Amino acid sequence: MADGIIVKKSDDLLEITLNNPERGNGLSDEQIVFLGDTFINEHDKVRLIVLRANGDDFCIGRAGMGTRPQTRPEALALRKMSDIVFRCYGAVRASKAPVLTVVQGRALGFGCALACVSDMTIAAENASFAIPEFTHNIMPTMVMSSLVDRVPLKSLMYLVWTSKVISAHEAQRIGAVSDVVARADLENTANALVERLMKAPRPAVLAVKEYAHGAMTIDTAKAVDFARNIHSLINSSSEMDVKK
Repeated sequence: MADGIIVKKSDDLLEITLNNPERGNGLSDEQIVFLGDTFINEHDKVRLIVLRANGDDFCIGRAGMGTRPQTRPEALALRKMSDIVFRCYGAVRASKAPVLTVVQGRALGFGCALACVSDMTIAAENASFAIPEFTHNIMPTMVMSSLVDRVPLKSLMYLVWTSKVISAHEAQRIGAVSDVVARADLENTANALVERLMKAPRPAVLAVKEYAHGAMTIDTAKAVDFARNIHSLINSSSEMDVKK
């Protein structure tokens, strides 16, 4: 357990809640490491991971964004520092269990990336998204790497160069968000989706993510062949008849 992050595991469901609302749920490097560790250690033991936050904002980014050390670090040292974040993004992508993120208020920088790299993102109408690193003279390929297969490149580069704050509906339009609902309906909508996935056959829930991510990195013919094989494998399993 890390200060500012609540982890609850119940049967086949892992719930992670950012819990530092007074600071907009900004995350320190230590918290980001803990978050990555949690995904890495638990992703193959559950069927679903839900990431949400307490308070008005989902996550305003890394704590101390914009502050610089007195001396510029050497490339190797800087890479080690950056790998903390890349590792966390990678853990979400590599999770066998799908990751659902529930967003209200601001999702900035690391928070924006974390929301968008998830497999499903439900946002309240009051949610906003931005990549503000350029404002702090930071070239943000860390954040960009989490969105590069989520949004069109022209939209991504525009968001980076302008640091523009976009609405939840705009984020949905470019593919960064799955659904937008009224703030009052956010938790009920998320809980209904969780209930649906927890009742569905476990092999099918996991196989959808396996196929969707695997098919992205191969050519069309191989993607079709992959679909044929995994379709037969999963739908012939006796576990498909078992309802939770």
